[in-house]
Amino acid sequence: MIFRNKLFLASPSEPRPRGVPRQLACLGSVLLLAACSGSDVAPGTEGFVKGFFGGVVGDEPRAVLEGRKILSSGGNAADAATTMYFTLSATLPSAASLGGGGTCIVYRPKLRSTIPQKIEALQFLNGRPAVVPASATRPSGVPGNPIGMFALHARYGYMPWRKVVSVGERLARFGAQVSRALLTDLKPVENALLQDAESRAIFKGTDGGPINEGDFLRQVDLANALSNIRANGPVDFYRGKFAALFVDRVQAAGGSLTLDDMRNYRPRWVDTVSMNVGGLLKADRAHFVPPPAAAGLVQGQMLQMLNSGGRFTGADEAEKNHALAEIALTAYAERSRWMTQNFQSKFTPESLLESSIIDTAMLNYSSSRHLSPKSFRPEPRPTPENPSATSFIVVDRFGMAVTCAFTMNNVFGTGRIAKDTGIMIAAIPNGGGRGPMSLGPMMIVNEKSNQFVLAGAASGGVTAPTSLAAVVARSYFASQFLATAIRAPRVHHSGAPDVTYHESSMPAGIISSLRQRGHRVSATPKIGLVNVAYCNGGLPRDPESCVLLNDPRGNGLSVNAVADLEK
Repeated sequence: MIFRNKLFLASPSEPRPRGVPRQLACLGSVLLLAACSGSDVAPGTEGFVKGFFGGVVGDEPRAVLEGRKILSSGGNAADAATTMYFTLSATLPSAASLGGGGTCIVYRPKLRSTIPQKIEALQFLNGRPAVVPASATRPSGVPGNPIGMFALHARYGYMPWRKVVSVGERLARFGAQVSRALLTDLKPVENALLQDAESRAIFKGTDGGPINEGDFLRQVDLANALSNIRANGPVDFYRGKFAALFVDRVQAAGGSLTLDDMRNYRPRWVDTVSMNVGGLLKADRAHFVPPPAAAGLVQGQMLQMLNSGGRFTGADEAEKNHALAEIALTAYAERSRWMTQNFQSKFTPESLLESSIIDTAMLNYSSSRHLSPKSFRPEPRPTPENPSATSFIVVDRFGMAVTCAFTMNNVFGTGRIAKDTGIMIAAIPNGGGRGPMSLGPMMIVNEKSNQFVLAGAASGGVTAPTSLAAVVARSYFASQFLATAIRAPRVHHSGAPDVTYHESSMPAGIISSLRQRGHRVSATPKIGLVNVAYCNGGLPRDPESCVLLNDPRGNGLSVNAVADLEK
């Protein structure tokens, strides 16, 4: 397009020049110019982008499909991520209610000389109320998700706020079919959940029992809350009449929340914790969310240990599984050393990824024998961890990427809905297993070539960091096909108890090898739930190298504009 005698190639990851109407901005770069020109689909409409539009992967299928629509309509990764979250607020309230919290990593590549490369983390975890009165029978956390997503969209989004919120509002008002992902969360707690009148009104099926897969889930009160957010942003939700209503209803449901708690809540943009992992020009850096999302540092240390001296890359399959179990044990022993009761680090997070720390931690590692947890100082301590969380990853055609993880600090939070709001109330974060320490989205970018390489996120409580580290080590370090890496049977050892857990699908020969090395083994149906996006040729340089996959252990979905040649 020619504008004032200049070729204008606008990206939805950057602001358009003053005076250029939004509807005139061809949403693309040189790569997309041909796709934009001559299109018979208007900007902002699904199908506007021809060819590679990016990719989306997540635990809940409807959210993935809505994210895909945004990318196909010309939106960027931040637009799609925001849309996906508000979709999740209606389709997966067990893990991503408006009452919950989370964390994201955002990467924006350099776009022209005026838009620098940037990678940062956004923390909007549930806050702790200033006071938890004795009358609070179900202590609750301060919501983080609405203002967190607003912060993400305000800094990086391109499409109108009303568009990215309205999808969730529509699904709540007119109904969304119950997915297997929601039903998986619901089944273990359905009897307890249906004891609450507000929850029962929503989650009761047509036959009088719990809802079933495929039933329509309508949430009119939630739709009204989302309508308020669409029209007013987070202002009324945290400071206005709606905030007063929400606080009153939370207290009536046994929660612990005041208007001051709502007014004082702030999301935080923070630097990531990063380390070099080699790659092209030896410039690939892995980035993690800093504590209190403590899983990031656990993953970082595991990957450093696995990559040290080519330990993992050159091993056979039996030794790979031994290394994964032993290094998980070592990383959890390290966590006992550096993590405080409120999930923070006693040391500078970056220092925990230094080679001297990693080398010291690995002094007693043996490829032929299992170490007893008692040999570590301090010993790994048993720490209950909340397994309920959900995650997704979005990459767009320009190489911008967003990976996020959300939690209610317990499945369905407190198990109560704030009357007249439709909002499932999050449990209070605490050291008793209800907190953010298992959240740990990560990303790898090549900062010299301005390319996105990999993003991952996982859920599953204490097994989340070991699961994600295993997939990354197999695909990124050992060059396994991503589909092979994510399907490979997993092992896990957190040090307490001294048991190496393995998935039931683990070959008998590998189990026998673990026993011979001194592992006390125990089978379990599945370990962790991973979402991953990997562009080994770099994005935007080589979009055909990009593969996005959801974990076959779960009920998610991945949408990739490029065929997966690995299957």
